[in-house]
Amino acid sequence: MTTFQSSIHINKPVDQVYAFLADLNNHGKLMPEDDISDWSSTMDTASFSVRNMLKLSLKVEERLIDEMIRIVPAEKPPFDMELKWELSADGEYNTDVVFTINADLNMMMKMLAAGPLQKLADDESANLLKLLQ
Repeated sequence: MTTFQSSIHINKPVDQVYAFLADLNNHGKLMPEDDISDWSSTMDTASFSVRNMLKLSLKVEERLIDEMIRIVPAEKPPFDMELKWELSADGEYNTDVVFTINADLNMMMKMLAAGPLQKLADDESANLLKLLQ
């Protein structure tokens, strides 16, 4: 597995950050607009196209209240992957967030997808920070 990770600190209570991330309808706002199209979602599922790469369908596999949301493919993707948002309270009004994308990439896919997947992790975290600050 190849890991792509991004960490941020948000000046909001952990329960507010969790409530936003627990609903996949909100994740469309986190995606980089110029790279994502055909977004469709419910609270538990999302599907979209990644420019020049693939179409993905995702679902929430696990939620731990105020701690973690784990998202996995709903349909077989070109490679196995997992997206995980981990939250930890930093005092009463602050939250540390770590967003991790784990992807099982062969050498060729790693060369093609490593940059875009790290950019996705960084962009989603940055957009979360912008939206919730």
